[in-house]
Amino acid sequence: MFPFSSQHLVRKNMPKEFAQYATTRIILDCTELFIQRPSAMLAQSETWSDYKHHNTWKLLVGVTPNGQVTFLSDLWGGRVSDKHITRESGVLDLLEPGDNVMVDRGFDISGIVPAGVTVNMPPFLAGSDQLTAAETEQTMSIASVRMHVERAIGRIKTYHILDGTLPNTLSPYAIQIVTVCGFLTNFLPPLLPPANP
Repeated sequence: MFPFSSQHLVRKNMPKEFAQYATTRIILDCTELFIQRPSAMLAQSETWSDYKHHNTWKLLVGVTPNGQVTFLSDLWGGRVSDKHITRESGVLDLLEPGDNVMVDRGFDISGIVPAGVTVNMPPFLAGSDQLTAAETEQTMSIASVRMHVERAIGRIKTYHILDGTLPNTLSPYAIQIVTVCGFLTNFLPPLLPPANP
């Protein structure tokens, strides 16, 4: 299990890029790892990802605003929804009142976060033809800082063991492999320096 950074430590090391989102405790996103097609039909069905058109393991990744990996879920079959993984992973139990969670558009977890926790998610069309000017500006503002979770996920996947298709022989060890790669990324310099070093 990753050491979940305290609210105080996250705010102390808040990058200046997050000035507008100073209560952000964690940025969440799911990523998928390609796996060899399982031989069992049920396993094939549970790991099939319509999004990737491949069999995958899905993983919820949480990073602090400076890019430190602070949460990794268990691995789930690729067909499970991001919201389901978030609800079942235990990450919501780690949050405190006053925290803000940043997520991507469509990753709507606002109805399942604990009381006192807010969610920053870019607006989406929801039936209208286009976003308003304010919604477009908000989308760009959140995207400019939320992209650092993508960079952190990219760091985890730079280890060659994860950059292809994971063979079935490694499936029993997949969570350990991902966890070690996540820990290794935390030895790298922060993606963003603190505003007040």
